[in-house]
Amino acid sequence: MGKALTESEIERYELARERIREISEDSDIAFKEFSDFFMQTSGQITYVLDLMDEMKQKDYFRKSISDLLEDNRLLFSQVLPEYYEESFTNPDYAEKKLGIYGKLLCFVAAELVYLPHLIIDGNVYNVLVLLELFLELYSMFSDEEKPTIRSVEEAVFYYAFDYVGEFTHDRMEETLIPSENAAYKLIMNSDLYIPKYLFGYGEYITRNEITLSQYLTSFSDAEIDRMAEVFTQGFRTGFDVNCVDFTGKKSVNIRYHVGEERIVRSAIKQFEKMGLKPILSRYAVNRISRRGVVKAGFESTSPNQQFEYDHRMDEALFLDGRYSDKKVNSARTVYEEFKVQAREYAGPAVIESFGEELFDPKAKDSVVRLSDEQQALSVDMNRKLSQISNEYIPGDAYSFTIIAFPVPDIGDKFEEIFSATMELNTLDNDKYRRIQQTIIDTLDTAEYVTVRGAGNNKTDMHVTMRHLADPEKETQFENCVADVNIPVGEVFTSPVLKGTEGVLNVSSAYLNGYFFKNISLTFKDGVITDYSCDNYPDEEDGRKYIRENILFNHETLPIGEFAIGTNTTAYMMAGKYDILAKLPILIVEKTGPHFAVGDTCYSHAEDKKVYNPDGKEIVSRENDFSLLRNTEPEKAYFNCHTDITIPYNELESIVAHYKDGSEIDIIRDGRFVLAGTEELNEAFDK
Repeated sequence: MGKALTESEIERYELARERIREISEDSDIAFKEFSDFFMQTSGQITYVLDLMDEMKQKDYFRKSISDLLEDNRLLFSQVLPEYYEESFTNPDYAEKKLGIYGKLLCFVAAELVYLPHLIIDGNVYNVLVLLELFLELYSMFSDEEKPTIRSVEEAVFYYAFDYVGEFTHDRMEETLIPSENAAYKLIMNSDLYIPKYLFGYGEYITRNEITLSQYLTSFSDAEIDRMAEVFTQGFRTGFDVNCVDFTGKKSVNIRYHVGEERIVRSAIKQFEKMGLKPILSRYAVNRISRRGVVKAGFESTSPNQQFEYDHRMDEALFLDGRYSDKKVNSARTVYEEFKVQAREYAGPAVIESFGEELFDPKAKDSVVRLSDEQQALSVDMNRKLSQISNEYIPGDAYSFTIIAFPVPDIGDKFEEIFSATMELNTLDNDKYRRIQQTIIDTLDTAEYVTVRGAGNNKTDMHVTMRHLADPEKETQFENCVADVNIPVGEVFTSPVLKGTEGVLNVSSAYLNGYFFKNISLTFKDGVITDYSCDNYPDEEDGRKYIRENILFNHETLPIGEFAIGTNTTAYMMAGKYDILAKLPILIVEKTGPHFAVGDTCYSHAEDKKVYNPDGKEIVSRENDFSLLRNTEPEKAYFNCHTDITIPYNELESIVAHYKDGSEIDIIRDGRFVLAGTEELNEAFDK
């Protein structure tokens, strides 16, 4: 959506483009290793800009699907796995060829990968400043002597520092302000029965997206509307369930996987009937706006997850106190500008996808990493950004919904799995509500609960329960059915931290986009004291992997949630098709007990009273950390929440223990044994 260029900026853009074309044809640099970098990178820039111009012509989409796929492949060729080993976007190769300059020039090459996204979204100013950074570096290396490493570092730093305000503004405008942008026009105006429209996104498009789009054409309009209705009505119901006032809400941010446009178009129409205009924003593509590898927005198949992983901490090249302060101040300024739209924001409506090939990242010494000081600075900056966001969009003033569908990469039985997922998303809420209430009634009177693993699973957790002042009117656990969180199937609480301890262990888990092998977390008084996984031969590499991708560089995290998943149907579906590792956490968390580390499920909304269907108030909305929100807000929240589930087949028992020494089994040997829950075992028996 970015700002329109002024006449002088248009002139700068054209001059930059022409100069880069000249470099691709003949580099003036004497040092061959740098000449190769600038010629190859300028050649790719020129190809991308020329192709994006060609795409603006109506005749372009008369090409065959195979020709469109080839053009699209060339747009992203520098990061595709078959070329990545000898690409300057690869930190290993950049370091090998460019020495001490490798990390910096590799960062620039990586930022340039996203030119198609920026151009399609109208962020031409962002393109301009990126091209000018490239030319500035080229000029520095064109001298007879190599520039100092310090001068190159400063060029990269000031690219980020000078433009963080503009980039922050653009990103917040994209995610807060409804508009008929390129994605909206594509969805509402394209013939969605002909998949050529997919290439209008500027995203990497594969047979995955094409097959998904074509498969959805096999459904009638009524069937598509029903898929969307489960999603949109869940969003609307969330306001009632969570006691959030819907009055004055005017916008909803819809996130989805490219290829799902028929569902999204129907959802847009249904939301508009509620008075909500759609916000269709791509995930953040530049490192200034993006956090780790999180993709909050519409997306497609990644051209190379290793590339994204290698560049997950590139902000280390410019993150310091000055940059942090400017980013935080910019965020506040932009929120103040958009404060009316912020009040009108109803929340995110997310269609998650699952089924893509599992990613087990390779650890590299050449990648940019945050120093200890930068890790602390990053945590503090993100905390401040979260506080500002919560001032303008309070956690108790909006809702959300999440639903998931598979993509064709899941395998030959994609259509079967899609059908099974639709059934999963529409299970009988009333049945689960009744059964889950039985579990809650049992847990509410317990002193503590134990969770123990079976076989090689070393889980041995002791979870302290909360004393209820008025059991007739209060409860600890939320009875979660399919409204904001689809599919149905869990009871959850924010446990008492003091006395909650032990080991949580899972043989394998897909968490925050990454695969973990034999992950173990040790807790004392509800906070992590130790952790390990078997992803790497070097134990320390495994610890770094967990610290970066689960702890998000915090020294420790508390348990924010203890839950028991009840969706045995989802578990058996996963087993039938051997896809448990590929399921999103949205579904996985319903397939066994789970613990979440980080903030509670009621983060920033602890003061909003919420109730179960039986009328009891859910009083376990906070813990020892969130209690500090008014006195020491810097210690109250961690801005993360990661669910780790123990599947039924790795579970020996869940037992409720009472003051008098008695105990009641909830689950024994992976099966529900509590009276009133036996129906849940029917899926196992089938």
